[in-house]
Amino acid sequence: MKDNGRLPGARVSALELAFLIGLLLAGFVIGGLARFAVPGPDPMPIWLTIAIGILGSVLGGLVGQIFLGDTGSFLFAFLGAVALVIGYRRFVQGRGITGPEAQLRPSRGFGLRRRPPL
Repeated sequence: MKDNGRLPGARVSALELAFLIGLLLAGFVIGGLARFAVPGPDPMPIWLTIAIGILGSVLGGLVGQIFLGDTGSFLFAFLGAVALVIGYRRFVQGRGITGPEAQLRPSRGFGLRRRPPL
């Protein structure tokens, strides 16, 4: 017998699980497209790509709501995620956004393999 859409003993309903999976997939797609849009290598773990996609969507939605009164735009989600990738590269990795230093491999940031000291 179901109770509020949940199976007996289940902690989450199928709808909640579907929402979570959809959120992770959307974050991955938007974060991946944002990483692809900014030139240069950006080695980062998949969880950071998903987080950038989700947070960029929230940021883009807020900007769209504040300035245009519309939150439901893929373009705003994408631009918010691109802004986060640029911020990550500039402030966490300490690299430039354009030019020759944008093409260099980062020496710091999440997901980098650390070389042992010599």
